Amino acid sequence: MATTDRQATTLALAHALSAAERGLAVLPLSRTKLPALRSPHRDDPTPTPCHGQCGRPGHGVHDASRDPARIRELFAAAPWATGYGIACGLPPHHLIGIDLDTKSGTDSSAALRELALRHLFTIPPTVVVLTPSGGRHLWLTGPPDLVVPNSASRLAPGIDIRGAGGYLVGPGSRTGHGVYRTAPGTSHIVPAPCPRALLRLLLPPPRAPYSTPPAAGDHGRGLVQFVLAAHEGQRNTRLFWAACRAYEDGIGPALVDALVEAALDSGLTEREARATIASAARMTGRGG
Repeated sequence: MATTDRQATTLALAHALSAAERGLAVLPLSRTKLPALRSPHRDDPTPTPCHGQCGRPGHGVHDASRDPARIRELFAAAPWATGYGIACGLPPHHLIGIDLDTKSGTDSSAALRELALRHLFTIPPTVVVLTPSGGRHLWLTGPPDLVVPNSASRLAPGIDIRGAGGYLVGPGSRTGHGVYRTAPGTSHIVPAPCPRALLRLLLPPPRAPYSTPPAAGDHGRGLVQFVLAAHEGQRNTRLFWAACRAYEDGIGPALVDALVEAALDSGLTEREARATIASAARMTGRGG
């Protein structure tokens, strides 16, 4: 590794530890802005969804930590890392990132101003990170009882949202295009609360209530409720258990859509939910 790369890794670790002191969970990134550690399950013949329950690093944003010892371990495992990511949506800040891009050919800053005028909100003074391409990341905080999802250009062209399950490239990170830097005068500002009017725009529209197929009966409704009651760290496990019971009882195919809807409500993505249910079908010999 070149001296400059070692220096970049040392600086990235120092910045990451400083961010952790401010209550932000971090993970090492490569020059491509992607998590520096590869998945430990990449060679598994039939990988199942894992968010770090296996205890090994390499689970992307799920590796993020505020523990200095853990952060040092992650960077030691990825000596090629030249940056760090900051996980969004986690306590205590429940960070929301407003990514104003410059690559889309649109003026994303003007689009945000237009939204602010139309919906009567003002972006308060907050942390602003300048990207090497000329874009800006605005750091805001959300309430603990709301989950803001990631989105790309849904709010307006060129405006991406980093929410739960996403991360922001931390200031001080070096990528192939340059260094991310905090805008002058904002480095020591505490991230400001997201205006309520803007927060309403960031939340997905409510889905129609799920319905358990009549063929599934009370047992099926109980399995769906079991998934709905899952907390963070339990979601995949509960969904897998419920799906196994459903397939064992012969109601698996009829209950798939209701289980997926319940998993989405609990915080999983549709891809994760369907992969977990498919694993349960294979485990119980109902995978076809």
